[in-house]
Amino acid sequence: MTSHRGTHSDLHSEQGALRAEHPGRAKNPVIKVLDLAWLQFVKPDLVASERFAHAFGFTTVSRTADELLLRGTDSGDPCVVVRRGPCSRYLGAAFRAADSTDLVRLADATGTRVEKLPEHLGGFTVDLTDPSGVMVRVVADTHELATLPPQSTQVLNFGHDVRRANAMQRPPRVPARVQRLGHVVLQTTRYVESLNWYLEHLGLIVSDFKYYEGQRERGPTMSFIRCDRGMTPTDHHTLAMMLGPSNRYVHSAYQVGDLDAMAAGGEYLRDLGFHRSWGIGRHIEGSQIFDYWRDPDGLLVEHFADGDLFDSSLEPGWSPMTVSGLAQWGPPATKDFLGLTPGREALRELVSMARSLREDNEFDLTRLHGLLKVTSS
Repeated sequence: MTSHRGTHSDLHSEQGALRAEHPGRAKNPVIKVLDLAWLQFVKPDLVASERFAHAFGFTTVSRTADELLLRGTDSGDPCVVVRRGPCSRYLGAAFRAADSTDLVRLADATGTRVEKLPEHLGGFTVDLTDPSGVMVRVVADTHELATLPPQSTQVLNFGHDVRRANAMQRPPRVPARVQRLGHVVLQTTRYVESLNWYLEHLGLIVSDFKYYEGQRERGPTMSFIRCDRGMTPTDHHTLAMMLGPSNRYVHSAYQVGDLDAMAAGGEYLRDLGFHRSWGIGRHIEGSQIFDYWRDPDGLLVEHFADGDLFDSSLEPGWSPMTVSGLAQWGPPATKDFLGLTPGREALRELVSMARSLREDNEFDLTRLHGLLKVTSS
Protein backbone atom coordinates (compact mmCIF):
# COMPACT_ATOMS: atom_id res chain seq x y z
CA MET A 1 0.00 0.00 0.00
CA THR A 2 1.41 3.40 -0.97
CA SER A 3 2.15 5.72 1.93
CA HIS A 4 0.86 9.28 1.73
CA ARG A 5 2.88 10.51 4.69
CA GLY A 6 4.18 14.02 4.05
CA THR A 7 2.48 14.29 0.67
CA HIS A 8 0.84 17.33 -0.91
CA SER A 9 -1.34 15.31 -3.27
CA ASP A 10 -3.83 17.97 -4.23
CA LEU A 11 -1.06 20.41 -5.14
CA HIS A 12 1.19 18.63 -7.58
CA SER A 13 1.84 14.95 -6.88
CA GLU A 14 -0.22 11.91 -6.02
CA GLN A 15 2.45 10.26 -3.89
CA GLY A 16 4.50 11.05 -0.85
CA ALA A 17 7.74 9.39 0.20
CA LEU A 18 7.94 5.74 1.15
CA ARG A 19 9.91 4.59 4.20
CA ALA A 20 13.67 5.29 3.95
CA GLU A 21 13.43 7.26 0.69
CA HIS A 22 15.46 10.42 0.14
CA PRO A 23 14.20 13.14 2.54
CA GLY A 24 14.73 15.94 0.02
CA ARG A 25 16.67 18.19 2.40
CA ALA A 26 19.85 18.22 4.47
CA LYS A 27 19.62 18.12 8.25
CA ASN A 28 22.25 20.81 8.79
CA PRO A 29 23.20 22.66 5.58
CA VAL A 30 26.19 24.98 5.55
CA ILE A 31 24.08 27.97 4.44
CA LYS A 32 20.67 28.63 2.90
CA VAL A 33 20.80 30.68 -0.30
CA LEU A 34 17.97 33.12 -1.03
CA ASP A 35 17.64 32.75 -4.80
CA LEU A 36 19.44 32.50 -8.11
CA ALA A 37 21.39 35.66 -8.89
CA TRP A 38 22.43 35.10 -12.52
CA LEU A 39 23.50 32.50 -15.07
CA GLN A 40 26.77 32.65 -17.00
CA PHE A 41 27.24 31.64 -20.63
CA VAL A 42 29.93 31.83 -23.31
CA LYS A 43 28.84 32.92 -26.79
CA PRO A 44 30.84 33.53 -29.98
CA ASP A 45 28.71 36.43 -31.27
CA LEU A 46 27.56 38.93 -28.67
CA VAL A 47 25.77 41.05 -31.27
CA ALA A 48 23.57 38.14 -32.34
CA SER A 49 23.07 37.15 -28.71
CA GLU A 50 21.92 40.66 -27.82
CA ARG A 51 19.57 40.80 -30.82
CA PHE A 52 17.81 37.62 -29.71
CA ALA A 53 17.86 38.71 -26.06
CA HIS A 54 15.97 41.93 -26.89
CA ALA A 55 13.41 40.00 -28.95
CA PHE A 56 13.01 37.53 -26.07
CA GLY A 57 12.40 40.39 -23.64
CA PHE A 58 15.67 41.18 -21.87
CA THR A 59 17.14 44.65 -21.40
CA THR A 60 20.87 45.28 -21.80
CA VAL A 61 22.72 46.46 -18.71
CA SER A 62 26.04 46.83 -20.52
CA ARG A 63 27.93 45.43 -23.49
CA THR A 64 31.63 45.51 -24.25
CA ALA A 65 33.61 43.62 -26.86
CA ASP A 66 33.95 40.72 -24.42
CA GLU A 67 30.90 40.75 -22.14
CA LEU A 68 27.14 41.26 -22.28
CA LEU A 69 24.97 41.76 -19.17
CA LEU A 70 21.20 41.24 -19.51
CA ARG A 71 18.46 42.00 -17.00
CA GLY A 72 14.72 41.85 -16.39
CA THR A 73 12.47 44.61 -15.09
CA ASP A 74 12.75 43.54 -11.43
CA SER A 75 15.35 45.13 -9.18
CA GLY A 76 18.43 43.17 -8.18
CA ASP A 77 21.15 41.44 -10.16
CA PRO A 78 21.40 40.96 -13.92
CA CYS A 79 19.73 37.73 -15.07
CA VAL A 80 22.41 36.63 -17.50
CA VAL A 81 26.13 37.29 -17.95
CA VAL A 82 27.45 36.38 -21.43
CA ARG A 83 31.17 36.29 -22.15
CA ARG A 84 32.66 36.10 -25.62
CA GLY A 85 34.33 32.81 -26.50
CA PRO A 86 34.88 30.41 -29.40
CA CYS A 87 31.75 28.27 -28.88
CA SER A 88 28.39 28.55 -27.16
CA ARG A 89 28.21 26.88 -23.75
CA TYR A 90 26.79 27.17 -20.25
CA LEU A 91 29.36 28.11 -17.59
CA GLY A 92 27.35 27.95 -14.37
CA ALA A 93 25.03 29.69 -11.93
CA ALA A 94 25.45 32.34 -9.26
CA PHE A 95 23.25 32.00 -6.16
CA ARG A 96 22.52 34.90 -3.82
CA ALA A 97 23.47 34.45 -0.16
CA ALA A 98 21.68 36.25 2.67
CA ASP A 99 24.81 38.26 3.52
CA SER A 100 28.61 38.16 3.43
CA THR A 101 28.86 36.22 6.72
CA ASP A 102 27.31 33.26 4.87
CA LEU A 103 30.13 33.50 2.34
CA VAL A 104 32.70 33.27 5.14
CA ARG A 105 30.93 30.22 6.57
CA LEU A 106 30.75 28.56 3.15
CA ALA A 107 34.40 29.29 2.37
CA ASP A 108 35.51 27.84 5.72
CA ALA A 109 33.45 24.68 5.14
CA THR A 110 34.77 24.11 1.62
CA GLY A 111 38.40 25.20 1.98
CA THR A 112 37.95 28.07 -0.46
CA ARG A 113 38.21 31.85 -0.20
CA VAL A 114 35.88 34.83 -0.37
CA GLU A 115 36.86 36.84 -3.46
CA LYS A 116 35.85 40.26 -4.77
CA LEU A 117 33.67 40.31 -7.86
CA PRO A 118 34.46 42.71 -10.74
CA GLU A 119 33.57 46.31 -9.94
CA HIS A 120 30.65 46.49 -12.39
CA LEU A 121 28.96 43.64 -10.49
CA GLY A 122 30.15 44.63 -7.02
CA GLY A 123 30.17 42.48 -3.92
CA PHE A 124 31.88 39.19 -3.16
CA THR A 125 31.78 35.56 -4.21
CA VAL A 126 32.76 32.07 -3.15
CA ASP A 127 33.47 30.02 -6.28
CA LEU A 128 32.83 26.28 -6.08
CA THR A 129 32.50 23.34 -8.46
CA ASP A 130 29.66 20.84 -8.11
CA PRO A 131 30.23 17.07 -8.52
CA SER A 132 29.35 17.32 -12.22
CA GLY A 133 32.14 19.85 -12.80
CA VAL A 134 29.80 22.85 -13.15
CA MET A 135 30.85 26.21 -11.71
CA VAL A 136 28.70 27.44 -8.81
CA ARG A 137 29.11 30.96 -7.45
CA VAL A 138 27.56 32.14 -4.20
CA VAL A 139 27.48 35.94 -4.09
CA ALA A 140 26.59 38.71 -1.65
CA ASP A 141 26.56 42.52 -1.47
CA THR A 142 26.37 42.95 -5.25
CA HIS A 143 25.22 46.20 -6.84
CA GLU A 144 21.42 46.35 -7.04
CA LEU A 145 19.87 47.39 -10.31
CA ALA A 146 16.83 49.67 -9.96
CA THR A 147 13.39 48.48 -11.02
CA LEU A 148 12.41 49.18 -14.63
CA PRO A 149 8.84 50.02 -15.73
CA PRO A 150 7.01 46.68 -15.99
CA GLN A 151 4.97 45.47 -18.94
CA SER A 152 1.27 46.06 -18.39
CA THR A 153 -0.77 42.92 -17.71
CA GLN A 154 -4.29 42.42 -19.03
CA VAL A 155 -7.48 43.02 -17.05
CA LEU A 156 -9.55 39.83 -17.45
CA ASN A 157 -13.21 38.95 -17.15
CA PHE A 158 -13.71 35.59 -15.43
CA GLY A 159 -17.14 34.26 -16.40
CA HIS A 160 -19.67 36.53 -14.67
CA ASP A 161 -16.94 38.27 -12.67
CA VAL A 162 -16.71 41.38 -14.86
CA ARG A 163 -13.59 43.45 -14.37
CA ARG A 164 -13.42 45.04 -17.82
CA ALA A 165 -16.39 46.81 -19.43
CA ASN A 166 -16.56 49.26 -22.33
CA ALA A 167 -12.92 48.46 -23.06
CA MET A 168 -11.38 46.17 -25.66
CA GLN A 169 -8.54 43.66 -25.20
CA ARG A 170 -5.67 44.41 -27.58
CA PRO A 171 -2.35 43.06 -26.26
CA PRO A 172 0.40 44.43 -28.53
CA ARG A 173 2.66 42.07 -30.49
CA VAL A 174 5.89 43.14 -28.79
CA PRO A 175 8.58 41.27 -26.82
CA ALA A 176 7.32 39.69 -23.60
CA ARG A 177 9.32 41.70 -21.09
CA VAL A 178 11.34 39.44 -18.83
CA GLN A 179 10.77 40.24 -15.17
CA ARG A 180 13.36 37.96 -13.56
CA LEU A 181 15.37 34.75 -13.77
CA GLY A 182 13.32 31.81 -12.48
CA HIS A 183 15.27 28.56 -12.74
CA VAL A 184 17.88 26.48 -14.51
CA VAL A 185 17.63 22.77 -15.42
CA LEU A 186 20.75 20.58 -15.62
CA GLN A 187 21.47 16.98 -16.58
CA THR A 188 24.18 15.02 -14.76
CA THR A 189 25.68 11.55 -14.75
CA ARG A 190 26.11 11.89 -10.95
CA TYR A 191 22.59 12.85 -10.02
CA VAL A 192 22.30 11.74 -6.37
CA GLU A 193 25.82 12.94 -5.55
CA SER A 194 25.11 16.33 -7.13
CA LEU A 195 21.68 16.60 -5.51
CA ASN A 196 23.13 15.96 -2.06
CA TRP A 197 25.88 18.50 -2.71
CA TYR A 198 23.39 21.30 -3.42
CA LEU A 199 21.21 20.40 -0.44
CA GLU A 200 24.15 20.22 1.98
CA HIS A 201 26.09 23.26 0.79
CA LEU A 202 23.34 25.68 -0.32
CA GLY A 203 20.42 24.55 1.85
CA LEU A 204 18.10 23.89 -1.10
CA ILE A 205 15.10 21.58 -0.56
CA VAL A 206 13.23 19.27 -2.96
CA SER A 207 9.69 20.05 -4.08
CA ASP A 208 9.21 16.99 -6.31
CA PHE A 209 11.06 13.77 -7.06
CA LYS A 210 10.62 11.83 -10.30
CA TYR A 211 11.64 8.21 -10.81
CA TYR A 212 11.77 5.76 -13.72
CA GLU A 213 8.69 3.55 -13.88
CA GLY A 214 9.51 0.18 -12.32
CA GLN A 215 12.74 1.50 -10.76
CA ARG A 216 11.50 3.44 -7.75
CA GLU A 217 13.43 1.14 -5.40
CA ARG A 218 16.65 2.41 -7.01
CA GLY A 219 15.80 5.98 -6.03
CA PRO A 220 14.84 9.16 -7.89
CA THR A 221 16.21 10.24 -11.25
CA MET A 222 15.03 13.87 -11.25
CA SER A 223 14.28 16.53 -8.68
CA PHE A 224 12.72 19.98 -8.71
CA ILE A 225 14.51 21.97 -6.01
CA ARG A 226 13.60 25.25 -4.30
CA CYS A 227 15.20 27.69 -1.89
CA ASP A 228 14.41 27.32 1.81
CA ARG A 229 13.26 30.70 3.13
CA GLY A 230 11.21 29.32 5.99
CA MET A 231 7.58 30.42 5.80
CA THR A 232 8.27 32.83 2.93
CA PRO A 233 7.00 31.10 -0.24
CA THR A 234 9.56 30.60 -3.01
CA ASP A 235 9.46 29.26 -6.56
CA HIS A 236 8.57 25.56 -6.83
CA HIS A 237 11.99 25.10 -8.39
CA THR A 238 15.03 27.32 -8.67
CA LEU A 239 17.16 24.39 -9.83
CA ALA A 240 16.02 21.15 -11.47
CA MET A 241 18.38 18.23 -12.00
CA MET A 242 18.00 14.96 -13.87
CA LEU A 243 20.08 11.83 -14.38
CA GLY A 244 21.37 11.39 -17.91
CA PRO A 245 24.30 10.19 -20.02
CA SER A 246 26.11 13.56 -20.03
CA ASN A 247 26.67 16.61 -17.87
CA ARG A 248 24.92 19.44 -19.69
CA TYR A 249 22.66 22.48 -19.57
CA VAL A 250 19.04 21.64 -20.45
CA HIS A 251 17.25 25.01 -20.26
CA SER A 252 16.76 28.17 -18.23
CA ALA A 253 13.48 29.98 -17.51
CA TYR A 254 12.49 33.64 -17.16
CA GLN A 255 9.25 35.02 -15.74
CA VAL A 256 6.94 37.29 -17.76
CA GLY A 257 3.76 39.06 -16.70
CA ASP A 258 0.95 36.90 -18.03
CA LEU A 259 -0.26 34.59 -20.77
CA ASP A 260 -1.05 37.44 -23.18
CA ALA A 261 2.45 38.85 -22.86
CA MET A 262 3.86 35.38 -23.48
CA ALA A 263 1.63 34.63 -26.47
CA ALA A 264 2.02 38.03 -28.15
CA GLY A 265 5.75 37.94 -27.45
CA GLY A 266 5.90 34.50 -29.05
CA GLU A 267 4.28 35.86 -32.19
CA TYR A 268 6.90 38.63 -32.21
CA LEU A 269 9.72 36.06 -31.95
CA ARG A 270 8.16 33.93 -34.69
CA ASP A 271 7.81 36.95 -36.98
CA LEU A 272 11.58 37.47 -36.64
CA GLY A 273 12.26 33.87 -37.65
CA PHE A 274 13.24 32.42 -34.28
CA HIS A 275 12.39 28.80 -33.50
CA ARG A 276 9.75 27.78 -30.98
CA SER A 277 10.76 24.47 -29.43
CA TRP A 278 7.56 23.69 -27.51
CA GLY A 279 4.52 25.56 -26.23
CA ILE A 280 2.33 27.17 -25.17
CA GLY A 281 1.15 24.88 -22.36
CA ARG A 282 0.94 24.45 -18.59
CA HIS A 283 3.35 22.23 -16.67
CA ILE A 284 2.40 19.81 -13.91
CA GLU A 285 5.38 20.14 -11.53
CA GLY A 286 5.47 23.87 -10.83
CA SER A 287 2.21 24.59 -12.74
CA GLN A 288 3.88 27.26 -14.90
CA ILE A 289 2.40 28.35 -18.19
CA PHE A 290 5.40 27.80 -20.50
CA ASP A 291 6.78 28.60 -23.93
CA TYR A 292 10.22 27.29 -25.04
CA TRP A 293 12.49 28.87 -27.66
CA ARG A 294 15.92 28.19 -29.19
CA ASP A 295 18.43 31.02 -29.19
CA PRO A 296 20.71 31.54 -32.25
CA ASP A 297 23.20 29.03 -30.82
CA GLY A 298 20.56 26.37 -30.18
CA LEU A 299 20.34 26.80 -26.40
CA LEU A 300 16.86 26.32 -24.93
CA VAL A 301 15.21 29.18 -22.99
CA GLU A 302 11.73 29.42 -21.51
CA HIS A 303 9.16 32.13 -20.87
CA PHE A 304 6.97 31.25 -17.89
CA ALA A 305 4.12 32.80 -15.89
CA ASP A 306 1.87 31.83 -12.97
CA GLY A 307 4.20 29.36 -11.25
CA ASP A 308 3.68 27.61 -7.90
CA LEU A 309 5.22 29.05 -4.73
CA PHE A 310 5.89 26.82 -1.68
CA ASP A 311 7.11 27.55 1.83
CA SER A 312 9.39 25.15 3.72
CA SER A 313 6.54 23.19 5.35
CA LEU A 314 5.77 21.05 2.27
CA GLU A 315 7.55 17.72 1.90
CA PRO A 316 8.55 16.33 -1.52
CA GLY A 317 6.07 14.71 -3.85
CA TRP A 318 6.99 11.52 -5.73
CA SER A 319 5.74 10.49 -9.18
CA PRO A 320 6.93 8.47 -12.20
CA MET A 321 8.84 10.26 -14.96
CA THR A 322 6.91 10.34 -18.25
CA VAL A 323 6.80 12.60 -21.29
CA SER A 324 3.00 12.76 -21.05
CA GLY A 325 3.39 13.99 -17.48
CA LEU A 326 5.25 17.14 -18.54
CA ALA A 327 2.11 19.20 -19.13
CA GLN A 328 -1.49 19.50 -17.95
CA TRP A 329 -2.49 20.97 -21.30
CA GLY A 330 -0.82 22.12 -24.48
CA PRO A 331 0.61 20.48 -27.60
CA PRO A 332 2.55 17.21 -27.19
CA ALA A 333 6.19 17.64 -26.21
CA THR A 334 8.20 18.00 -29.41
CA LYS A 335 11.21 15.97 -30.50
CA ASP A 336 13.17 19.21 -30.47
CA PHE A 337 12.35 19.88 -26.81
CA LEU A 338 13.19 16.28 -25.87
CA GLY A 339 16.48 16.38 -27.79
CA LEU A 340 15.32 13.65 -30.21
CA THR A 341 15.43 15.63 -33.46
CA PRO A 342 18.09 14.11 -35.74
CA GLY A 343 21.14 16.33 -35.71
CA ARG A 344 24.26 17.23 -33.78
CA GLU A 345 22.58 17.45 -30.38
CA ALA A 346 20.95 14.02 -30.68
CA LEU A 347 24.19 12.52 -32.01
CA ARG A 348 26.15 13.97 -29.08
CA GLU A 349 23.68 12.42 -26.64
CA LEU A 350 24.00 9.01 -28.33
CA VAL A 351 27.79 9.21 -28.12
CA SER A 352 27.44 10.26 -24.46
CA MET A 353 25.28 7.19 -23.77
CA ALA A 354 27.94 4.84 -25.08
CA ARG A 355 30.70 6.65 -23.18
CA SER A 356 28.73 6.90 -19.93
CA LEU A 357 28.03 3.18 -19.83
CA ARG A 358 31.80 2.55 -19.77
CA GLU A 359 32.47 5.05 -16.97
CA ASP A 360 32.00 4.94 -13.19
CA ASN A 361 28.82 6.97 -12.67
CA GLU A 362 25.12 6.55 -11.88
CA PHE A 363 23.96 6.12 -15.49
CA ASP A 364 24.15 2.35 -16.02
CA LEU A 365 22.38 -0.03 -18.41
CA THR A 366 19.29 -0.32 -16.19
CA ARG A 367 18.98 3.47 -16.04
CA LEU A 368 19.39 3.63 -19.84
CA HIS A 369 16.46 1.26 -20.26
CA GLY A 370 14.42 3.44 -17.89
CA LEU A 371 15.26 6.59 -19.86
CA LEU A 372 14.31 4.97 -23.17
CA LYS A 373 10.94 4.04 -21.69
CA VAL A 374 10.44 7.66 -20.65
CA THR A 375 11.04 8.97 -24.18
CA SER A 376 8.29 6.68 -25.50
CA SER A 377 5.80 7.44 -22.71
